[in-house]
Amino acid sequence: MKIGFIGLGVMGAPMASHLLAGGHQLRTSINRSVPAAELTEAGLIVEATPSDVASSSDIVILMLPATDDVERVCFAGDGVLSGIRSGATVIDMSSIDPKATSEFAKRFARAGVEYLDAPVSGGQVGAKAASLTIMVGGPISAFERCLPLFEVMGKNITHVGESNGSGQTCKIANQIIVALTLEAVGEALVLAKQAGCDPAKVRQALMGGFAASRVLDVHGERMITRKFEPGFRIALHAKDLDLALKAAADVGVAVPSTALCRQLLNSSKANGDWNLDHSAIVRSLERMAGTS
Repeated sequence: MKIGFIGLGVMGAPMASHLLAGGHQLRTSINRSVPAAELTEAGLIVEATPSDVASSSDIVILMLPATDDVERVCFAGDGVLSGIRSGATVIDMSSIDPKATSEFAKRFARAGVEYLDAPVSGGQVGAKAASLTIMVGGPISAFERCLPLFEVMGKNITHVGESNGSGQTCKIANQIIVALTLEAVGEALVLAKQAGCDPAKVRQALMGGFAASRVLDVHGERMITRKFEPGFRIALHAKDLDLALKAAADVGVAVPSTALCRQLLNSSKANGDWNLDHSAIVRSLERMAGTS
């Protein structure tokens, strides 16, 4: 397929590399940084603008940090909408506002373009391993047509619903669960340390019981070994929790634990941890307990 891929950052670059390895023709335009040399050596074509990318693509994939970035890339004067052809498809794999996603889809629909919101979970590790979880909202016809591309980048692929924004809502639910579980794991390990236990042995014991989880496995180990180089930055998880709080307000749902967790991330920011891995939320809990 002729694919445009805009947003070749920590997640986007390995996702694009899998598409190139699968024999697809890929184009991009520079968003924030120049694409890695290995991508251009593998055949990635760099165009001047998102409009140029779209005009030569059957499918345009976006992997951008925030709602405003998606809006700019899509609808600025030289954006995707100005160049895309009727009958093409836009796949937004960013994690953004569900309500804005619905509006973006309507704007593309008026140009004869189908739109899928397909945010991912699995982090940089999942992107590199092509094992991402992909949550897709939008027309089933577009989903089925694009499924072979999703299968190149991920393993657990679910069409969540026909309405645009449902994929983003699913991702918000994911981020709530991950954030609250990170907080719970951090709280438990800090308690264990203060009570005189070895946190590593406590984690080992818990991995054999009902408390076992992927977060306890991967991020519990990060908390103990202090390996906080970012796989997924606190700043980005804070952005996702802001989306969760807004979505909850939009539909009148109380999410008290999410709000508490967002405040802990504010503490992380105030103490210089903003660009660490989100497992470093434990450092906020440690500061509150006067330990490390």
